[in-house]
Amino acid sequence: MAGMAQTDINALMGGGLEDWLAGQADMREGARKQASSRWVWCAAILMPVLAFVWFSPLVDTQSAMLLTLAGVGGAGWWGYRPIQAAKRAIKIGINSAIAASYGLSYAAEVEPGAEFEAARTYGLLPSFDRKNLEDRWHGTLEGHGFDLYEAHLEEQRGSGKNRHWVTVFRGPVIRMGFGRRFHSTTLLERAGKHRTWLGLGRASEHVSFDGHRLDRVDQVHPAFGDVFALYSDDQVEARVLVHPSYVEHLLGLESAFEAREMRALFSRGEVIIAIETGDLFESGGMDAAADRENAARAARQFGALAALALAINQNERGRVLEVGPQSPVDL
Repeated sequence: MAGMAQTDINALMGGGLEDWLAGQADMREGARKQASSRWVWCAAILMPVLAFVWFSPLVDTQSAMLLTLAGVGGAGWWGYRPIQAAKRAIKIGINSAIAASYGLSYAAEVEPGAEFEAARTYGLLPSFDRKNLEDRWHGTLEGHGFDLYEAHLEEQRGSGKNRHWVTVFRGPVIRMGFGRRFHSTTLLERAGKHRTWLGLGRASEHVSFDGHRLDRVDQVHPAFGDVFALYSDDQVEARVLVHPSYVEHLLGLESAFEAREMRALFSRGEVIIAIETGDLFESGGMDAAADRENAARAARQFGALAALALAINQNERGRVLEVGPQSPVDL
């Protein structure tokens, strides 16, 4: 694999993506026409129906408002579906090309594995009531099994008419085989997440997940301990797995993605990373002039995530994915 150079936008577009995108012009135009036709038909049907609703003495004002909102909302949704399908097709094409440049596969839909439950169990992900997983990149990266997908987790709050959905996490979940054997379970997170009683004082001396106790690991590098906390069931192995030099890679990725939180779990020979960022990899669009920019942004986003996963992976046999200085990524 040629590393990060393979995601250079010129190489990516010249490798067949530009021609493929140019061939989607008819599909995009057809989606626009179909959407316009649907909205015209909806307007023709809704206008007399809503006029009757509003002027009928049999319908009160509140009911008329609800019926109007439902009708307009339904018409908008039905009309937009062809455009939504076109954007999805473009997104799959662009992201698949990016994945191929790394020797990976891409799928828009995701069926989570054991890593997702592990992330929930050990607090990498918050509690939620419903989830949406998408944009899976998977295969082998630098000799390691690799899986990355985006998670959108929501929790229902309030009661009665005030019930509503709130996003509690949005960002990538990464799983990859580690570069050396280990048997311990180690949790890396932002310092201060597990505070002592009432949130006062230093971080907790130990944490427990489903009865599995992890003790705080004191780090010899003070800069590391000020920013990240480390918990493990094997103090010696934890210090080998998570070297203090990793802190610069973690902070670099947090800066590039304006990440609100980052957590990593080293368990069963793998590392699992959850990064709370925002909506990523949205490379599909109806404006052909923006295709190059959209592809470049998605390539930068994925490249930064892949580079981080490899950077904190103590890879003795392989090599770290080479990347240049990371600039802030437009989310």
